[in-house]
Amino acid sequence: MTRQVRIGTRASALARAQSSVLADRISATGRIVELVDVTTKGDVDARPLTAIGGAGVFTSALRDALLAGELDVAVHSLKDLPTAPLDGLVVAAVPSRDDPRDVVVARDGLTLATLPAGSTVGTGAPRRAAQLHALGLGLEVVDVRGNVDTRLAKVAHGDLDAVLLARAGLARLGRLAAATEVLDPMQMLPAPGQGALAVECRADDELVAELRDLLDDPDSRAAVTAERAFLAAVEAGCLAPLGALAERVSVDDETDELWLRGVVVDPSGQPQLRLSATGSPLEPEAVGAKLAAEMLAAGAADLIHAGGAP
Repeated sequence: MTRQVRIGTRASALARAQSSVLADRISATGRIVELVDVTTKGDVDARPLTAIGGAGVFTSALRDALLAGELDVAVHSLKDLPTAPLDGLVVAAVPSRDDPRDVVVARDGLTLATLPAGSTVGTGAPRRAAQLHALGLGLEVVDVRGNVDTRLAKVAHGDLDAVLLARAGLARLGRLAAATEVLDPMQMLPAPGQGALAVECRADDELVAELRDLLDDPDSRAAVTAERAFLAAVEAGCLAPLGALAERVSVDDETDELWLRGVVVDPSGQPQLRLSATGSPLEPEAVGAKLAAEMLAAGAADLIHAGGAP
């Protein structure tokens, strides 16, 4: 009898949309698949993430259910997954990553540059807030929580002039037309792992090899591994004012390199550190560690602690 695969997902529309895509790919192999909704701390506590701990608030409940045998697979937004490994669990696959950039959704089709000084821009991410301040546009940053529809409604109803969101989330929900600007990473580097998913299993489960063969994208895994290695090595959590983006680039017809960019910003927007490192796509952890060492030597730790990271 074909084994049923229970896939754990947060119950939000976005989480179910991204989990459903993976569920369809697994079910196409003949597996019977069931989506199981799991409520996380971040789903029920509306306080700012800085007040409820940040790391693991959207993933711990899923991982607990996985370890308890209540699930066979957990699907996470990879940017929410703590960098420290958890005994008994393994990321079986990192599927092909969606566009990791941030977008603006603003009233009247405006962009960051055309929003009048003093306009209110909502985000719950210290990373986005700090980089927005760094642009020096005179915009007022407002802390905001809630799902994508809740945030879009704040603009539609005039509560905010704009919100900043992940492009990948809007695309997965079929709401990309709401974006009025896609931000260049030179303006705003995304969170490590943004746009990517993590498919997590128990380490001793036969599904690990099967899902890696079916779902894993080596280039996406290498990029996010470098970004998360950088994040871990500077000892910053998901609430730190830090961004990172790795891309595979061709040096010549026979050679590729992994190019990793990072930014650490004081919450006020200044000072900021922007550095990059390159290395082999086959050694992404080394690329992340190299950039972290350069950042720390330049004083990144002081900026991270200024942002309230542990």
